[in-house]
Amino acid sequence: MTDAADLPVTPGAPHLYAVVPAGGAGSRLWPRSRRGAPKHVLPLSGSGRPLVHEAYERVAPLAREVYVLTERAQVPLIRGLVPELGPDGLIVEPSARGTTNALGLAALTLLERDPDAVMVSTAADHVIGGLPAFREAIRSAAAIAQRSRKLVTIGLRPRSAATGFGYIEAGGEVDVDGETAREVVRFVEKPDAATAQRYLESGRHLWNLNLFCWRCDVFLEELRRHGRVHHEGLRETMRARREGDEERAAAAYEALPVEAVDYTVMERTDRLLVVPAEFEWVDVGSWSELADLLHQDGSGNVVEGESVLIDTENSFISVPDKLVAVIGLSDLVIVDTEDALLVCPRSRAQEVKRVVEILGRAGKTKYL
Repeated sequence: MTDAADLPVTPGAPHLYAVVPAGGAGSRLWPRSRRGAPKHVLPLSGSGRPLVHEAYERVAPLAREVYVLTERAQVPLIRGLVPELGPDGLIVEPSARGTTNALGLAALTLLERDPDAVMVSTAADHVIGGLPAFREAIRSAAAIAQRSRKLVTIGLRPRSAATGFGYIEAGGEVDVDGETAREVVRFVEKPDAATAQRYLESGRHLWNLNLFCWRCDVFLEELRRHGRVHHEGLRETMRARREGDEERAAAAYEALPVEAVDYTVMERTDRLLVVPAEFEWVDVGSWSELADLLHQDGSGNVVEGESVLIDTENSFISVPDKLVAVIGLSDLVIVDTEDALLVCPRSRAQEVKRVVEILGRAGKTKYL
């Protein structure tokens, strides 16, 4: 792969930097995903490589530099999994405080290093195919963000009437020096099945991927307008860091309210465009979604480990360290680890997060 640092820089091209947020634990993929081994460090796509490393590889050819945005506790883990990162290739949160603060911290950090920085934020825990279309969408979004001085989000043309995703309602087309985007009418929460079908048929609705691109100075202007408390606290965090006082920086950061950037900025700004795109995308938000992604046998089963299956269909079975025998069952999720076993219907795989919440309330942190 070409090193991003060796790529020729076209005069007038955006100063594009890629930020890969890599935080959280992926609680819907318990018991494999834990605090010490969150979803993005696991090899879940079938390639054998951790998701965070795949995310790095996807954007490295596009960017002057790639940064992984993570919390302090995950720094050694990320360094080991993405050795290609430069010496300053980590942007470190003192602790996890939501996407408004995380992306604000990234924007301020990049702006200190390059006053013309354009930032694309692409998650560490998504599985993406059709890389030429993915990269073209980012290239177009970066050019639009640079030339229009607006915030840009990339929306995916829906392939089905999905009820598990948020949507973006798109308006009229906007031409930005030869690049095409659409106005954003509104963001829509996860719909019911009938509404999702209407969205699919309308041609105006796109899946919201939380895939953002903006000039860092423009994003910070909007953060100051719509989230002043965040903006002021983040500036204090950066002042403390410049002075070498990480303890003060952590205190300022940890005092910030936890909010999603969608709510703080994206749903409130009047400077927002969307670039419609078409590529393969999976959030890997549950064991059932992972089963749909991986290779299935003739009966619709995905099996990791040695197994004997009799009259078993449409099941995800991950028992890597022992033989598992299943007879006469269908539509199951079975995931075994050294200290925990999960069994549930595929239709209820999203509810695994409730197990994590119950364990936390019960103080059984050794299983988290």
